[in-house]
Amino acid sequence: EEKITAVIPIEEYKEGLYLFMATKYGHVKKTDLMQYENIRRGGLAAVTLRENDELIDVRLTDGEKDVILVTRNGMSIRFKEEDVRPLGRVSQGVTGIKLEDDDYVIGMATSRPDTTLLVVTENGFGKRTELDEYKTQMRAGKGILTYRVTEKTGAVVGVKLVNETDDIMLISSDGTIIRMKVADISILGRATQGVTLM
Repeated sequence: EEKITAVIPIEEYKEGLYLFMATKYGHVKKTDLMQYENIRRGGLAAVTLRENDELIDVRLTDGEKDVILVTRNGMSIRFKEEDVRPLGRVSQGVTGIKLEDDDYVIGMATSRPDTTLLVVTENGFGKRTELDEYKTQMRAGKGILTYRVTEKTGAVVGVKLVNETDDIMLISSDGTIIRMKVADISILGRATQGVTLM
């Protein structure tokens, strides 16, 4: 069924900006923002999805960012946005990451200076990792481990680029919210389990 997956504030429609999209099954697509300038009331097609695939995240970019995709089983890939050439609205996009059979993409981040990658799992574990640990690769590879998923931690459910001054809120499925300082979350290597956050 159809549901909203992204909300993007846009100050102005101008040349040199793109909508960068990622899907559950590892496809990515970049389209010139100007293609969305005149949206009809009933909406416009933004991407053509393959069977059973769904859009999971969309970012406004300037064509020069690094893109990081993270999967449920703790894999990740970092590649240059330039590796994805702009395509028209109704096209399908290209492979961003090659997935194992039982895996899928849960989130996308676009690089910002002075940030670390925060990864959170369904059982309330998490950690931050320095971006230097994610070497830039060619898109469409299998990527590298970003989180050692175990039965105790549960699968990866969230990923954000954060800086030292941020606060984050974690919200559980029963509606409980906790708030914490990013600076209090351990910085650990990629192939680690993380610590209890919630």
